[in-house]
Amino acid sequence: MKIQEADAKSLLVAQGLPVPDWEVAHTVAEARAAAERILGGGASAVVIKAQVLVGGRGKAGGVKLASSADEAEKVAATILGMDIKGITVRKVLVAAAADIAREFYMSAVLDRAERRILLMGSAEGGVEIEQVAVDHPEAIIRHHADPLLGLHDYQAREFAFAMGLGGHLKAAVAIAKGLVRTMLAYDADLVEINPLAIVREREASGAEVERLVCLDAKVTLDDSALPRHPELEALRDPDEEDPADREAREAGLTFIKLDGTIGCMVNGAGLAMATMDIIKLAGGEPANFLDVGGGANAEQIRNAFKILMSDANVKAVLINIFGGILRCDVLAAGVVAAVKELSVNVPIVVRMEGTNVEEGKRILRDSGLKFTTADSMGEAAETIVAQAAAFKKQGGK
Repeated sequence: MKIQEADAKSLLVAQGLPVPDWEVAHTVAEARAAAERILGGGASAVVIKAQVLVGGRGKAGGVKLASSADEAEKVAATILGMDIKGITVRKVLVAAAADIAREFYMSAVLDRAERRILLMGSAEGGVEIEQVAVDHPEAIIRHHADPLLGLHDYQAREFAFAMGLGGHLKAAVAIAKGLVRTMLAYDADLVEINPLAIVREREASGAEVERLVCLDAKVTLDDSALPRHPELEALRDPDEEDPADREAREAGLTFIKLDGTIGCMVNGAGLAMATMDIIKLAGGEPANFLDVGGGANAEQIRNAFKILMSDANVKAVLINIFGGILRCDVLAAGVVAAVKELSVNVPIVVRMEGTNVEEGKRILRDSGLKFTTADSMGEAAETIVAQAAAFKKQGGK
């Protein structure tokens, strides 16, 4: 689950990380009022940032400065309602513009291969880290946190020195350890600060000081862990979710969209993974991962078909079910009802094994619809790949 920048910053603040104050505005009037308060507090300018769950906001014109309340009002009017990569901007973040001396990148990410949290950093902040990894892989510093004890102090110090933050060692160590702490506290997949910046500030005495602060934040949360953090569910922004993802979540289905042409409907995550593998082995490309679960009913099967058919790339559907808790006859009846109701016109191959499998096959045969049944996963994969190719050649869908 991705969350907005302002919400991500709130999680960092809760873990004690240094994040400059900000306000969120949903209207032009709110943005103006926020700018007035910030400018009245001594800031020379404010930054107004579109709150959307995509990168490249600055390049799209979604991040701008304003030096007065009037200018902030005009900028907010320009950004609110703007379309950035297909997403409409509905709110903006307003904060004091920082006087940046230098920018860095720092993040904590789940390294599944090592089964540890990986802390990454680079002195090349404020740019897309993916491009840095391609052009200058040596510029990225990596340290794995201990799976039980977290990030050791000596690791955090080594990390800070390697990034060139020796002059702000105490703050850098605290931030590095704070990122790992945030990962653990909220079951996050990613906690990213870009930029992490050294900013110039003026104290009440008039003296100029430099401080290391988190100017931007990006956090993604593990959906599977949300039952342990019910308060985080409120941070979900349904307006920016992919409609198919939202539909699947609300229907209790596990769905991940892929780039292929063969829709998959399977019960059980392991079987779903094996199904995608065998489709690729047969020369096809799966269009999705869709697990209807062991206890799926007719309504969930209908919802599953609706999600599959919302993808214009799907040229055929492979249903691969092991009937244990989900009986094959119940599945077959649900499939027949869904195909009739939704007028599904792509080829459908069904491979079923388990409880009431013969009754399930009879329901499919007697439905009057053109289902192809298969007795093995290999047969099912080869058949669906051939049918998808033929359907596409005929100009289907």
